[in-house]
This record gives sequence, C-alpha cells and structure tokens, in this order.
Amino acid sequence: MAKKPENLTFEQSLSELEQIVAALEQGDVSLDDALKQFERGINLVRNSQGKLEQAQQKVSILTQEHDQPSLQPYLAEGE
Repeated sequence: MAKKPENLTFEQSLSELEQIVAALEQGDVSLDDALKQFERGINLVRNSQGKLEQAQQKVSILTQEHDQPSLQPYLAEGE
C-alpha cells in the first residue's frame, strides 16, 4: 500500500511523481487508473509544496537571525 503523501520525504514524493508522469506519458494506463494516478500526483504536489514553503520559512528565519548583529557597538557618554 502506498504511503500517505504527508508521510513521505520531499525526495520520495518527487521520485513517485516522476514515476507517475512516466506512466501517464506512455499512455498504457486505463482511464480509471490514469485518474487515480493523477489524483495521487496532485496530492503529492500539494504536500511537497507545503514542505518547500516550510523549508523556505525556516531559511528565512535563520537568515534573519544572522543578519542582526549580535553585539551592539559601545557608545561612550558624550559621543
């Protein structure tokens, strides 16, 4: 039984999507099977897109933290 898209890694989802596209491009799939594979592909794409958005947010947070100087320059009184 195929894993749920949310339980797959991004790489596993991408690999499965490539397999689905290859099978659909060959045209040897019945209409019912093609629709099932198409639906599975859409679910994989949506889940992968969510994972990419999460990764982008993490990168954004990490780079924001590093853009801020950790030490403030010392200003003596009168400067």
